[in-house]
Amino acid sequence: MALPKLETPIYELVLPSTGEKIKYRPFLVKEQKNLMVAQEGGNEKDLSLVMGELIRNCTFNKLNPDDAPIFDIEYVFLKLRTKSIGETSEVSVLCPDDGKTRVQMKINLEDVEVNMTAEHTNEVMLTDKIKLVLRYPILKDMSGVGDLSKESEAIFKFLNKCIHEIHDGEKIYNRVDMSNKELDEFIDQMSSEQLSEVTQFFVTMPRLRHVVEVTNPNTKVKSEVVVEGLINFLD
Repeated sequence: MALPKLETPIYELVLPSTGEKIKYRPFLVKEQKNLMVAQEGGNEKDLSLVMGELIRNCTFNKLNPDDAPIFDIEYVFLKLRTKSIGETSEVSVLCPDDGKTRVQMKINLEDVEVNMTAEHTNEVMLTDKIKLVLRYPILKDMSGVGDLSKESEAIFKFLNKCIHEIHDGEKIYNRVDMSNKELDEFIDQMSSEQLSEVTQFFVTMPRLRHVVEVTNPNTKVKSEVVVEGLINFLD
């Protein structure tokens, strides 16, 4: 006897990077199981593959996780989680007044957006003639790397991958024509000041961001805390 088929609702979102509207559906139980198995396995590469396949399926192949900016991926995944599991998530927030007390807070995930800073640019002038054009990290780049906004080691790991073009006056060097060794040698020539300019690309690049007000139960001090990055919005 054939059992009835369940209809899946369809929603619409706007990609932060392009403003393009795409349709998406919640993930199914079988997809959630695959995600949970990957999370429990602790292998970041496996989790990245499952997450990418989930996003591809739930957006009806309209978003390719192999080339979409990581902030698009995180935003879409948060939308999928919201429609699949629920609109609220309980997060642990550190009280900044004492730096040790943590408070559990519920966040409405519908209020979380990708923050774009006005000063952000993907072009960096190293000298009067030499300019870097950078690309955003993608999902497969993220495995085994820390927080790009805080960890210098993470930035070094990404810099080689994220240099898209090098302009020397009228001459343009494309990434596909450069070897990793050549790029490493080029990066090693940078001064500390030049590297700091490049680092700003990663520090200021778009990311999930939400401001919450937390009250320290021990000191009664109220503070505003910025919650950033997909992992910090998940239960």
